[in-house]
Amino acid sequence: MMKPTSIRIATVVALGAIAITTTVWAQQAPKPENQIRWRQSAFQVIALNTARIKASVDGSYNKDEVVKSASAIAALANTNLLTLFTPGTEAGKGWHDTTAKAELFKDTQRVAELNAAFTKEANELLRVAQAGDAAAVKEQHGKLARSCKSCHDDFRNAN
Repeated sequence: MMKPTSIRIATVVALGAIAITTTVWAQQAPKPENQIRWRQSAFQVIALNTARIKASVDGSYNKDEVVKSASAIAALANTNLLTLFTPGTEAGKGWHDTTAKAELFKDTQRVAELNAAFTKEANELLRVAQAGDAAAVKEQHGKLARSCKSCHDDFRNAN
């Protein structure tokens, strides 16, 4: 028969083992299809919001809506989207087949440069949008779009 002290020690050890196991499981990388799905979703949200800004600067300008869309883009840009491009997600399907080229996973320096440029332009778009000058927003929106295109040209397969 175990003594109460031994029972307490065994209980603490068991709880510790459960906590460690749970932590290890929680830290495991998500399934590749989930990462692909998440990055596809993030880029769809970016595309939706850039389209909203373009519609506003080309039509009836609405500062509040532009600021909301620029905020969404900047928020996603600042999450470090590169974390969704991990080894094992070069090919596969999220919501649809990935369009990322294999080179994206090899040329990490160029990818990091393009990601930094996108983040810079997204943050600047938000700053300009908050100021409310439609012409400045249109110009900055163009810079953001060019940063997107640079990455697409280098690392995205045509769908």
